[in-house]
Parts: sequence; C-alpha cells; structure tokens
Amino acid sequence: MKLFDGGRAPNPRRVTVFLKEKGIAVETVPVDMGALGHKSAEMTARNPFQRLPVLELDDGTVLCESVAICRYFEGIQPEPPLFGIDAKDKALVEMWNRRAELIFLASVAAAFRHLHPAMAGWEVPQVPAWGEANKPKVLDFLRFLDTELASREFIAGPRFTIADITAMIAFEFMKPARITCPEELTHVWRWYRAVQGRPSAAV
Repeated sequence: MKLFDGGRAPNPRRVTVFLKEKGIAVETVPVDMGALGHKSAEMTARNPFQRLPVLELDDGTVLCESVAICRYFEGIQPEPPLFGIDAKDKALVEMWNRRAELIFLASVAAAFRHLHPAMAGWEVPQVPAWGEANKPKVLDFLRFLDTELASREFIAGPRFTIADITAMIAFEFMKPARITCPEELTHVWRWYRAVQGRPSAAV
C-alpha cells in the first residue's frame, strides 16, 4: 500500500492528520505539487483529475478523494472511531463534515485560488470577483459555527471526528487566503486552539 502525498496542501493534509489520529503508518510517496508532480504522466495514470492524495492498495486498486481514503482506513481500523459510533452519531458527523467541506473549506479554497498571485498559473482563469465573493461566506460560516460550539467541545459533538479535521484544515488555509477569524468568535478560537494542539496537527 502506498499513499501519494502532497504535503501540507489541504486535502493531502486531511488524510495525514487522520492517519496520525488512527496511529496508522503507511508508506508515503511525496509528490512535489510546486513542481506540478501531480500532473505527471505517472500520477495522471492513477488519477486523471490530477489531484492528491492518491492511495494505491496492494491489489492495484487506486483510491482518490481524501474522505474516501479516510473511510477506507476507518473500515480497516475502526478505533478510534472518527466517522461516528452509531447511526445517529454517524449521521451527525457526516452532516458536519459536509458542511465543513462544502461550505467552509470550499469557500476558503475559492478565495485562495482566485485571489492569490501564486495560483495564477493553476486556476485558469482566475476570477477575482469570485474570490472576493467567497470571503463573506467564510465569515458567515464561522459566526454560525461559533454559536454551535458554545454548547459542545467539538464540531459534531463531544468527540473529535473527521469533521474537526476538515474544519481545522479549512481554518489553517484561511491564512494564505488572507481571511482572518474575528477575535470575538471566542468559541471558534477555543475549539481551534484545542484541535491545533493535538499531536496529529503537528504533522
């Protein structure tokens, strides 16, 4: 089994943090995204969408998309459970992970990809107006999240889950996207400092 990894890019990092939380060691093949290694013929053969991470199993099966890869590892090593523990809990984790990914992370990514000069050769065409339009969406989500975190420790409930990983990566990604979380969102900051302090976040 080999994990083709893109370093600290948001989606590869989601899998790296997940594996650290699980205590799973996987052979890792670093791919230099700065040098467009993810667009090489070798990587395109594994993932025609030219995105990382990519997990290649021993039987030759190739798994792409970070959440799909995380689900695979959850299946082969259920403990600790990062996708929930029963039907209701799993549904809540799924709900919050989708919110964290499709609203929070997606909006941060749009702002970064369409506004950062370093992305001009990657995001063609860059649409600065779309990047700017996504910044308020990020802040709106953070305000919503702050009210939710007033009554619980983690994103989806009392336990750390993949929803916290996705939201943490989105929060980290705000810095290069030049979006700042307001200091008055104290519950968000309390949560972020807690998850950022976990050993898995240091990878």
